[in-house]
Amino acid sequence: MSVSAELDLLAGVPGQLFIGGRWVDGEQGGTIPVHDPSTGAVIKEIADATPADGVRALDAAVAAQESWAATAPRARAELLRRAFDLLVERREEFALLMTLEMGKPLAEARGEVNYGAEFLRWFSEEAPRIHGRYGLNPEGTGRMVVSQRPVGPCYLVTPWNFPLAMATRKIAPALAAGCTSVVKPATLTPLTTLAFAALLEEVGLPAGVVNVVTSSSASRLSAPIIADPRLRKLSFTGSTEVGVRLMEQAAKGVLRVSMELGGNAPFVVFDDADLDKAVEGAMLAKFRNIGQACTAANRFIVHESVAEAFAAKVQERISAFKVGRGTEDGVTIGPLVDDNQVHATDELVQDAIGKGARAVLGGAPIAGEGTFYAPTLLTDVTPDARLLREEIFGPVLAITTFSTEDEAVALANGTEYGLVSYVFTEDLARGHRMIDRLDTGMMGLNTGLVSNAAAPFGGVKMSGMGREGSFEGIHEYLDTKYTLIPVS
Repeated sequence: MSVSAELDLLAGVPGQLFIGGRWVDGEQGGTIPVHDPSTGAVIKEIADATPADGVRALDAAVAAQESWAATAPRARAELLRRAFDLLVERREEFALLMTLEMGKPLAEARGEVNYGAEFLRWFSEEAPRIHGRYGLNPEGTGRMVVSQRPVGPCYLVTPWNFPLAMATRKIAPALAAGCTSVVKPATLTPLTTLAFAALLEEVGLPAGVVNVVTSSSASRLSAPIIADPRLRKLSFTGSTEVGVRLMEQAAKGVLRVSMELGGNAPFVVFDDADLDKAVEGAMLAKFRNIGQACTAANRFIVHESVAEAFAAKVQERISAFKVGRGTEDGVTIGPLVDDNQVHATDELVQDAIGKGARAVLGGAPIAGEGTFYAPTLLTDVTPDARLLREEIFGPVLAITTFSTEDEAVALANGTEYGLVSYVFTEDLARGHRMIDRLDTGMMGLNTGLVSNAAAPFGGVKMSGMGREGSFEGIHEYLDTKYTLIPVS
């Protein structure tokens, strides 16, 4: 990809706030630099919203709510479908934009465009299917009408690691349900969301239905929005620590809340597993997005009889990785998103090594330009290593062992998180037992990739509440209303 093509793309991305159908500067005129993590260079300056700008965006969402809720479901569906078609048409532009601001390899960015677009298509099909029910009550004294109504204005806060898919996964069901929204993208990767807002504007989104505000201080921006009694829903994807604080704020207004928080996914390999299949799953579950995913496998719990063979196969695959700028041909591992992520990853790796783990490959940042961390394989990880308890957002595969099924279950469930788990076994009965016994909201059985727009995405315990995608996803944006009509 030429430098001129990158510059042309970046020049076409709006750098202002999107409020009430207009691109506007922030109240105080401040800006935020957006960096290319592979070089550290500033690639664009964007508007820095103040708390007053956030309230202005909510004003626009509130003003548009009644008319958008009254819009025919088919009209909402057709707008989402036009957005899907245009996004697919511009797949290369959005993929490059994500690679420039976040660092993921271009091939993976194309995959995210495909995945993110599917939420637009899925919820375009769900919009006309919002339904209720009608029937006689048991006493025979009245007819019961149960209907679904839009929750109302929503505040949608998205993370930096999947800048398109996390936006479409929230915006699409809100639009389908008849809700307006204020979207707050991550400060590190705001450009993709801004470009997507421009796409929505192009396909005919009415003014004020979706508003986008970017800010250097998420907490300052969010506080008055969440405290405003006109807001009716908060959806957040990010760390558990921040999610808990937001839920505390949302409780004061009794807001509907959806939270997709941290993960600490176990990847369990039993002695009867197909090791080639398990290794292929491990590459997907661990190294997709450079390991920066809440669904990333964090703890590889491998039966002691196959641990050595599994590690050898993994070592061979990791050794073949190409590290570099995501726009370069053949790159499989790009940079981590910033220096903070590099330091956090290395801190957990060094803790594990200090407690007895062996670094078979990698185990350190890569010196030079950009925020790169060497793809790492750790074996003999001890139970007291922090990375078995804390989420690691980096290209680090850490192996610990077990001897019995009960021990594997105890290790897998021995965390406050419960987003996703991965299990590899050729024993169907054992697979079904793991479905029942593992405390996670999602599970991959003999696969390392579970995400799909048609599937309910979400976790249990400290990994959050609510579901995104699937039939469940639109109901997060709907309230149920019951009406009794007496029989005359």
